[in-house]
Amino acid sequence: MNLYILRHAEAEEEAESGGDEARPLTARGRERTRAAAGGLRALGLRFDAVLTSPLLRASQTADLIADEYANNPPPQVLPALTPDVSPREALAALTQFARYEEVLVVGHEPQLGKLAGLLLASDGAVAIRLKKGACVALELPKAIEPGAAELRWMLTQRQLRKLRKS
Repeated sequence: MNLYILRHAEAEEEAESGGDEARPLTARGRERTRAAAGGLRALGLRFDAVLTSPLLRASQTADLIADEYANNPPPQVLPALTPDVSPREALAALTQFARYEEVLVVGHEPQLGKLAGLLLASDGAVAIRLKKGACVALELPKAIEPGAAELRWMLTQRQLRKLRKS
């Protein structure tokens, strides 16, 4: 399995109504995500599943990525991708998607960086920090479990946008 871990794009500092979970993407965040989605497509990536945190800024990011792929597949909400869930719990929730070859998850820091670190080193000793809109690609040759992943690449949103233009 190839697992792509993408942090949500730039979001408003505050929501007009509701709490942190209702913060939408900024216009710039939406524009940059559309361009970054083109970069993912330029890399020749396709996804069998797109999983997202239920928080608005992550689900909007996932929707914009899915739009680049004609909404095939449509994003699915995975509650374990909320920021307050531990990386080990998020990893356990991902095991139900092990049958897929290409999976994109969209969520939040610091959970995503810790999740990637846990997949790379079973003790979680690897520290990865994803900037907004950045993506890390991991290969899981055997199983979705701590220490089972190999790092394929890590790109910032800016690098993804430039790939689209190439």
